[in-house]
Amino acid sequence: MFKHILLPVDGSPFAECALYHAAAFAQAFKAQITVIQAVDRPETTDSAHPVDPVDWYMCKTKAEVYLDGLVGRLQEAGLESHAVIVEGHPQHQIVEFVYSHDVDLITLSSHGQSGLSAWNVSSTAKQIVARARTSTMIVRAHQPISNRLGEFHYKRLLVPLDGSRRAECTLSSATTLARFYEAQLLLAYVARRPEMPRRRPPTPEDMELANRIVKLNQEETQKYFEQLQSHLSIDFQSRLLVDDDVAIRLHELAKEESADLLVLSAHGYSGKTKWPYGSVTTCFIEYGTIPLLIVQDLPAGEIDMIESETLAMEKKGR
Repeated sequence: MFKHILLPVDGSPFAECALYHAAAFAQAFKAQITVIQAVDRPETTDSAHPVDPVDWYMCKTKAEVYLDGLVGRLQEAGLESHAVIVEGHPQHQIVEFVYSHDVDLITLSSHGQSGLSAWNVSSTAKQIVARARTSTMIVRAHQPISNRLGEFHYKRLLVPLDGSRRAECTLSSATTLARFYEAQLLLAYVARRPEMPRRRPPTPEDMELANRIVKLNQEETQKYFEQLQSHLSIDFQSRLLVDDDVAIRLHELAKEESADLLVLSAHGYSGKTKWPYGSVTTCFIEYGTIPLLIVQDLPAGEIDMIESETLAMEKKGR
């Protein structure tokens, strides 16, 4: 599934934490890794103080040395990798590289050179994720890894499902990782209680109807898990939960189960494809605390159409 992994770095230890996850995916999927760093050329409108070409050359040389070191570490671990330096704003140049080089997975840290902040994801990372058009992994920079490169592996994968084909696009990559690392695979389904937005409290009849719907959903989900067990040819644990808020319950479940990787599809059965991600996935991008793999469920042509519509709306709003 993943053959070309892009690893954006900026020279900071925070960004470098994604290196271990990129290596883990490259091992499992026999993929190549491109390590990329964007060197932003200083801009000045002051003709009396132009950009110093020596400073610019030194900055670029420093990036080359740094990237060569990372690539050397990856190659020592037996992984095919190479380095690329691009010039310009990181979020723009990295996204352009993704578009033009058949990247099928971006592995990036939630924070980089600017350091940790009150925001769960830096603005640069958020912009890359929003415009990537491909599967993306967000590594939480506040979780350092003590393993040596090439020895890091996953132990417990949490894969939320909602019964839709879109959500099932995660199963191929999740089962590949689980088999390769002999990790526990945990499939979860949260049945949402029916909403009853009324000014008066629900009657006993209302509650009985809501409970009947929840019970039917639970029964159908149990059958769904049984069907998956026969199709996936891999052992997994299942969790069937009921809650008013799917995202909050999944956050709690990830903590309760000590999951070290969450695997989500970009959209679920109710996801509106006019936006890059559905509401549950967006919630985990913004507020998640563990590494998050987002598997893109849309074909490239449909994403291009969404992108065009978004740009048209932005121009119209100016």
